[in-house]
Amino acid sequence: MDGSWLNVVWYLIVGVLLTGYAILDGFDLGVGALHLLAPGDHNRRVFFNAIGPFWDGNQVWLVTGGGALFAAFPHVYATAFSGFYLAFILLLFMLIFRGVSIHVRSLRAAARWRTFWDGAFCVSSVLASFLIGVAMGNVAWGVPIGPDFRYRGDLLAQLHPYAVLTGITVVAMFMMHGAIYLVMKTDGELNARVRGWVRPCIVFFVVMYGITTFATLLYVPRLAEPFRAAPWLFAVPVASMLAIANIPREMHRGREMAAFLSSSASIFLLLLLLGIGMFPELMHGNGPSGTSLTAYNAASSQLTLRTMLILAGIGMPLVLGYTFHIYRVFRGKVELDSMSY
Repeated sequence: MDGSWLNVVWYLIVGVLLTGYAILDGFDLGVGALHLLAPGDHNRRVFFNAIGPFWDGNQVWLVTGGGALFAAFPHVYATAFSGFYLAFILLLFMLIFRGVSIHVRSLRAAARWRTFWDGAFCVSSVLASFLIGVAMGNVAWGVPIGPDFRYRGDLLAQLHPYAVLTGITVVAMFMMHGAIYLVMKTDGELNARVRGWVRPCIVFFVVMYGITTFATLLYVPRLAEPFRAAPWLFAVPVASMLAIANIPREMHRGREMAAFLSSSASIFLLLLLLGIGMFPELMHGNGPSGTSLTAYNAASSQLTLRTMLILAGIGMPLVLGYTFHIYRVFRGKVELDSMSY
């Protein structure tokens, strides 16, 4: 049997892991982006404790996705982490700052101390979301890759208009996702206040989503080619629009969990659209060599892919089980106590 099916399977696995990270850590980052809007120290502590049990576990999906990329598509890993080195270092620092902010913010009662870490938490969350979006924009737009699979870029070159647009879109998407999550985790006056943030966040996301879609169709038309070749694939963008439209509908009905699931579905479908448009490419090359990194020319050996698939079959259920367990244990509204952040 032709082993190329393993390449497709690993393309899907990497996509699933990174999508899982976007959905799960997306609401964490969205909560951080909205953090400074919370009035008073008590309410900000509620925000911290809304994500406190989950944020570090959510990042397991990013680590696992990076590990899968390294094992299955080492050329993509090497090219991306060298060409986007400064951007990835900045992202790493933002994620570190966010984690430190959560842990040390409430260790001292001084207002100046807490104000500083509140600001660090918010800024690091926004910048991390933006950098994730910028990376997505560059992957979709394409970068000049040489025949030796090398890309030598700098941060300024990566901040072109389309990448900035996708960066802002991801910030808006995570803010919407985080606002809906906070409605599920808060009560009383704070819940009413947070509920009022959801609609502006949805409008912000819908506007940015529309602009990004228009820019993609206009300037990156190759991403639409698979849909023209197979019209049945238009079910995916239709489902994406329905998922987004269902969010305000469920919020209006007071079904926050359904709205959160619709928000999660919209993230999943957005990344699925990107994956379909890119396949089999993992990094599009727009340089003079015409070289792109695909699921075939950048993959490990068939033996490695097969062995890693067995390990993934063992490891992924453990990750899913841990994720399900931790969310089940810490379900419900946030209640502050002596052990809270």
